[in-house]
Amino acid sequence: MKSYQLVHQLLTLVEQLEEEHHGDEISLQDFTGFLVSHVGNNTTTTATEDVRFGGQEGNAQDIAYQLDNNIARLFVYMSRYAKSYIKKVLDGTPLQTAEDFTGLAILLTHDHLSKTELISHNLQEKTSGSEVIRRLIAAGLVRQWDSLEDRRSKQIGITDEGKNLLYHVFNDMNHAGKMITGKLTVSEKLTLQYLLQKLEDFHYEHYQKKSIQNKEDLKTFSE
Repeated sequence: MKSYQLVHQLLTLVEQLEEEHHGDEISLQDFTGFLVSHVGNNTTTTATEDVRFGGQEGNAQDIAYQLDNNIARLFVYMSRYAKSYIKKVLDGTPLQTAEDFTGLAILLTHDHLSKTELISHNLQEKTSGSEVIRRLIAAGLVRQWDSLEDRRSKQIGITDEGKNLLYHVFNDMNHAGKMITGKLTVSEKLTLQYLLQKLEDFHYEHYQKKSIQNKEDLKTFSE
């Protein structure tokens, strides 16, 4: 029985709950509340072990399975899966990376932006963001011109060729989106969307304020 360990854990929790109820009969509702409370107070997760981990350095694995660390690691995995699917969608197009796609998509919804604004909206560093813009201009998907307000600044906007390409890519990108969300039910997708949006709001505020500049800032704001 592959789930023996899980069954054993559940039976142990039932015994603990029975002790708290002094042997009285307990209901499914009682156990559900107890289970949620128990899991919520446990900051280490071992229910689903990472198949990539070997059998060495148990202390390091305990650290990796701490709740926040485990979530962060899963985010990294999800990001890599998503980028691999998006890259397949972009095969055969002038767009080379997910950042090329999102940068062009952002420009689609604006009349024009400065280069700095696009790099910021695309959540990129200046060097990598400038490289994305260079590729888009070279491919004829974006045009640039001098800013009327500041001659030192360049304005950029999407071209008709860029618009046509995006609307072509959008159709295939729907398949990537569905692949990324896997076999989640609609209810699960709505829950995930709510939680991810909550995290996005939190992190975007820090990103806009540039409040995380070093390791000490991470420590300060994560406590």
